[in-house]
Amino acid sequence: MDSKQDDQTATLRARDFWGALVLIGLSLFFLWRTMDIPLWGGNRAGVSAAAWYNSAAIVPLGIFAGLLVLSIVLLVISVRSGGARAALSAVGIGWNGDEAWRFVTLAIILFFYVAGLVPRVDFILCSGLLITALTYGYHRGHRSRMSIAAAAVALCGAYALLRHLPQAQWAAHDDDWLTLLIWLALSGVALTHSRRDRFLKILPVISVLAPLLLVCAMAFGFRQNVPNRGGLLFKQIEYHYFVTIRPIWRT
Repeated sequence: MDSKQDDQTATLRARDFWGALVLIGLSLFFLWRTMDIPLWGGNRAGVSAAAWYNSAAIVPLGIFAGLLVLSIVLLVISVRSGGARAALSAVGIGWNGDEAWRFVTLAIILFFYVAGLVPRVDFILCSGLLITALTYGYHRGHRSRMSIAAAAVALCGAYALLRHLPQAQWAAHDDDWLTLLIWLALSGVALTHSRRDRFLKILPVISVLAPLLLVCAMAFGFRQNVPNRGGLLFKQIEYHYFVTIRPIWRT
């Protein structure tokens, strides 16, 4: 029994080692791509930035920098626990198709979110879709759910990227509507599994409130620029904030 547990521990540590390396690579890649959004001045990704603290790059830089730090911590823990030795000696790696598919689908989701959705689609919509896809797809680790989640994000991201290119100056909102419909469809699929997984019952609420509160805090609390301010939802929120809500506070 102890020998079996030791083998399982070695397998887990080796998986942590490889997983940390993949996450470090993804973090560095997306940090590099995020630097295309100017920190001082300019107009890119549909955002005009006048100062570094108003740049749309702040949030993704924080997210991927945090992911990089966590990945390095995971790598250090794995190395100290013997994961590197087990991995490099091909002992206890336990690599299988499910784990390979997990990394592939995660890479697909992150790529289309950063390259296709954030620059062009309403930030609330694309972030809500991302939260739903990651939670539904990877909460239980089912391969079929990972495929559905990756396909949903890839469809919306590819459409926005190919149809309009990574810009947000268009008045059309067809990519916003597509993202909204796919988000609703994916939420519906997640709710069909809520009988066996109670956490999925509150997923629609989390996926709506989390990006909504984040965007409102960024735009009206911290005075930061939001990617694609002309998006389908945020444009209405900003309008009613300045036209309806703010005058009430000043009276």
